[in-house]
Amino acid sequence: MTIDPQRASPQDTYRLLTSCVVPRPIALVSTVSIDGIRNVAPFSFFNAVSAEPPIICFCPSPRQPPKDTLVNVRKTREFVVNIVSEAMAEAMNASSAPFPPDVDEFEMAGFTPVPSEAVTPPRVGESPVSLECRLHLIVEVSDRPFGGTLVLGEVVRFHVQDRVLRNGRIDADLLGAIARMGGIDYSRTRDRFSMRRPGA
Repeated sequence: MTIDPQRASPQDTYRLLTSCVVPRPIALVSTVSIDGIRNVAPFSFFNAVSAEPPIICFCPSPRQPPKDTLVNVRKTREFVVNIVSEAMAEAMNASSAPFPPDVDEFEMAGFTPVPSEAVTPPRVGESPVSLECRLHLIVEVSDRPFGGTLVLGEVVRFHVQDRVLRNGRIDADLLGAIARMGGIDYSRTRDRFSMRRPGA
């Protein structure tokens, strides 16, 4: 089967992308509004793009009104990406509800706010790894219903809980990260295999 995205509906294109670009890591992004309201929301269009400097990205979809996360990042230029472990799955899912801007989503999801060192938004205490970020660049990819806004942030602090470390490195089994598949499905990161790169 061959599909021309110009002839497919945006919904069908979205389903194709989210079903074949898998598994996708989940960024649980915490921000604070200019009025001091805490916000936290998950994004599965998320990845690392540079190590020097350390840059990560996530991509909110267009909404009307815009998602609180994007509004807050535009105004404050700060955010924290919290890695989602399996133990956090239910609370992460709860945080995806469309709460009004004046609602403290940490409280609604049951997350513990932990003060950050270099940015204002708090970290999620339950997250095994949190990345404090300052805004590097926002790219308006598309404002269509299934479009996106690419947010790139420079990591200014890494916070790694000792419980996920083994021999000084993050252990994937101890991290227990989950990832997004298509539809309502998620995956665990326990089933892995290794291969050495040629010439490595």
